Formats: sequence, structure tokens, C-alpha cells
Amino acid sequence: MTGSSIADDPTTCAAWNTLAALAAETAGTTIRQLLDADPARPNALTYEAAGIHLDLSRQRLDGAVLDALLSLAEERGVLRHRDAMLAGEHINVTEDRAVLHTALRRPAGEPLVVDGVDVDTEVHDVLARMGSFAEAVRKGDWRGATGGRITAVVNIGIGGSDLGPAMAHIALEAFSDRALSFHFVSNVDPTDLAETLRRVDPATTLFIIASKTFTTLETMTNANAARSWLVSALGEDAVERHFVAVSTNAEKVSEFGIDTANMFGFWDWVGGRYSMDSAIGLSTMIAVGADGFARMLAGFHAMDAHFATAGPRENLPLLMGLVAVWNRTFLGIETTAVLPYSQYLARFPAYLQQLTMESNGKSVRMDGTRVDYETGAIFWGEPGTNGQHSFYQLLHQGTSTVACDVVVVARTENPLGHQQDMLVANALAQAAVLSRGRTAEEVAADGTPAALVPHKLMPGNRPVSLITIERLDPFALGALIALYEHSVFVQGAIWGIDSFDQWGVELGKKVAMGILGVLTSDAEPDIDPATDASVALYKRLRR
Repeated sequence: MTGSSIADDPTTCAAWNTLAALAAETAGTTIRQLLDADPARPNALTYEAAGIHLDLSRQRLDGAVLDALLSLAEERGVLRHRDAMLAGEHINVTEDRAVLHTALRRPAGEPLVVDGVDVDTEVHDVLARMGSFAEAVRKGDWRGATGGRITAVVNIGIGGSDLGPAMAHIALEAFSDRALSFHFVSNVDPTDLAETLRRVDPATTLFIIASKTFTTLETMTNANAARSWLVSALGEDAVERHFVAVSTNAEKVSEFGIDTANMFGFWDWVGGRYSMDSAIGLSTMIAVGADGFARMLAGFHAMDAHFATAGPRENLPLLMGLVAVWNRTFLGIETTAVLPYSQYLARFPAYLQQLTMESNGKSVRMDGTRVDYETGAIFWGEPGTNGQHSFYQLLHQGTSTVACDVVVVARTENPLGHQQDMLVANALAQAAVLSRGRTAEEVAADGTPAALVPHKLMPGNRPVSLITIERLDPFALGALIALYEHSVFVQGAIWGIDSFDQWGVELGKKVAMGILGVLTSDAEPDIDPATDASVALYKRLRR
């Protein structure tokens, strides 16, 4: 395969210029026209892998666009870059690190040596330790300091150490041990921890402190407050029975009072937003059991294997990523709404916000040069049907075009009459109306008064990807997340950006520490006029 370096300017590719021309040429062609012109289009543009069905027939693209997108992927060497990632090469160039979240879900016995380390052995050693601990908690063998069985698990983390486990707990609640309650604390706002502690009993609560360095400001602030709460109730000696750590800093963990035998590690080649299937997922494993967690890993791996081996025209993550580039860069669509028609996926849009926006919210290529094209769509959303009575008005008739990912689950875990059919009917109706719209003639044919016809028009032409799974079980959740992970990778490779660093979150933390010093002392602020005034106002109101 020939192509440019990933770090090069993609606008110099022939296929890039072809796509720019096609975007202009097809601007007047609607999704409705594309669907009506080709009854076979849905079958031709629906793909399946690892139990995930991806229907791209409601996207604003035709055969010429798809061919050009695939040519762009070839010119950019996307699949070579994929192979480099899977082999453990240091594709995170700004941090000089491998990107190996896929190693977290490889079956045991598939050797992978990276930087002289047997990754396979290390990963499965940690998984085995996690499994033993999780089963001990689930069976009641791990008990609190007073001998009480653990009934509540509180995960304290932030970012990837919170969003993944919190999302997975809701998504897999139907498979969770109902004798245990799970809580997730992330915000340094004292309310987050305080309200959680009001719901649990110190004698029967297990805290998981998730911080790779065990120095993350928000996490350790909450962890120390939780520790003080526990010690005030049960004494200092209770800490080691009620706290475990997900970290690599044994010294800090030991100083906290946690036995390092109860510390579960992970590696610098696991980015936070890619870590829910590492030790960060300890709460998930306690909830669904070691077998359930293994099924989730199998789902991840099934999509990994598909991404690694499927041809370009059948490769779901590749196609999904290319369509995202088409929508964002060539059609100028700034935002994507994630619309899961499953209450279990209530936190899935929030999870994808970090995965996509922290990964591809970049304006500098790997070589340090600024981009002059659009990258990184804004992701947001809510589960259906709630969103229909909230923001869908803007989706249908607003002045901004929003691309939509509609996620449908065919089989419910909670059959109640025809409610699942009602839910799916709404999902398919929204996908149809968002993409096809409703013409003036169709509105008038309903008997609508002429004066109201303009108000009931639906322009349609909103690109929709319909993702359908049979059942939201651990395997399906893993496959679904991996689909998005690899789609994000494809987008970054096309744009020539490093999808695996996150320097944009660092400066705010540094400035916050400076302001904190002023807020907690009598020092006068000297930051900038606006911040100085805000500090003065806060201190006055706080008093």
C-alpha cells in the first residue's frame, strides 16, 4: 500500500481534493433522493461484525464518495498505522508511548512483547488478581473491619477512571449482583462525595481509589475525605479492609494505608479514556463477575479482530470513521448527537464525549503544524425517547445540521407489554424523519391549513447512522465501545493528529493550583484583571 506519512498534511492527497469537489457537486442531493433512487441502498450500505449492525444508508454519500473516502484511507496509510498500533509501536508521538488498549482484551496465550516486556503475561496476571478479589467480594469472603459483608462499592476517580466504570455499571445493570450497590464519585465539588456517603454504611462499604499516579488532585481530595469519614467511624485500622487501589504508585498507596497486595496496576500505554477494560474496570468486574467481565473483553476483542483483518469495504470501524471525516471536514457538520434507545445506555453519550473530544479535539498535527481543516466533532446526546421531548426540535427544524447516531437494542431485558416495540418504533421513526424530512406537499396532504404548512415542514437531510444490536449484554457492550474507539483512531489518522495525548487538559489544572493558593490564604490575586476580580468576589461572598 502506498501513501503519505500520517504526520503529513492530508490536503495534499489526491483523494482529499476529490472529496472536496464531490462535497460541492453533491450539495444539492438529499438523503431522500439517494434512498428513493436505489431501493437496494440499505442492503448495500449495512455492515455487520461482532454482533453490531451498522446501517449507513441514511448518510449523505454515494458510491463515488465512498470510493474516494476509501482511497483517502489508502493514501493516508490508515491501515499501516493500525498495524503499528496493534504491534505496540509508539504511535503516541508527543508522549513517546505505545497505544495498546487492545492488549487488555487479547486472549491469554497470544504473546505480545513491547519494549522488552511480555504484555500478555502482565495483563492476564492483573486480570486473575482482579477476578479473585471480585469473587471474594461477591461471595462475602472479603469482609469489612467489623466482620460485615460488603454491600456497597464506591469508585472514586475522574475522567477515564470514572466515566467508563460509571457508564458500564448502568449499561450492564441487568447482569449485576443486585445484593451490591455501586456509587461513583468524581467531582471535587464536596456535594458529590457527601451525598454518596449519606447513602452508605462505613461498616459495609468498599472504596476503590482509581488514580494511576495516586496524585490526581480531584481523586485524592475525595479519597482523603472518604478516608477521614471511615476512620472517624471505624478507626485507623479499618482502612485496609475498606480501601483498595487501582494505581501504579505503590509508595503512595502504602502511605494511604492500603495494602499493596490490594493494588491493581495498569500501564502507561493505556490512556484513561481507553481504560475501562483494565483494572479501572474493577467495579465492573465486581458487579458482573469475572465471567461477565471476560465476556465484555471478548466483545472488545471481536471488534478488534474485525478491525485488524476485515477488508476496507467491509470494515465497520474504518467505514464509520471515514463517514465521520466526511461529515465533519467536507460537509462542515460540527456536531454529532448520540441517541441510544436504551435506558441502560443513559451514560453512553457522556462516555463518548471524552473518547471522541479528548482524542480528536486537536488543531495541531503530529509534526506540530497547525491544521487548516475541521477536526473533532462535538459529541453529546441523551437516551430516547426522553430526548424527543427535549432537543429533537432543533435536530428536526433548527438552523444547524446535526449528524446523529441512533442506537437500537432489539431484545429488552425487561419485557413489559409492547413497550420495547414502542421504543424501537420511535427510534426508527426518528431516523426516517431526520434523514428524509417531510415536504410541503406531504404536510398539506394531511389537511394542514396553508398558514401552518411552513411551520410543519421538516427539511430532513440530517445524516443518520443506525446501529442495531440484538441484546445489550457484556459482549455487545464491549464490541460497541471498540467500534467507537477504532472509529476515533481512523479519524485521527486521516487528520494527521495524535489521538492519544490530551495536553489541552493540563494548563487549566496548573492555573487552578495557583488560584487555589490565593483562595486558601490572605494573598492578593495577581493573575489577570478578570480573574483577580472574580477571586475577590468569591472570597467576599464566601465570607
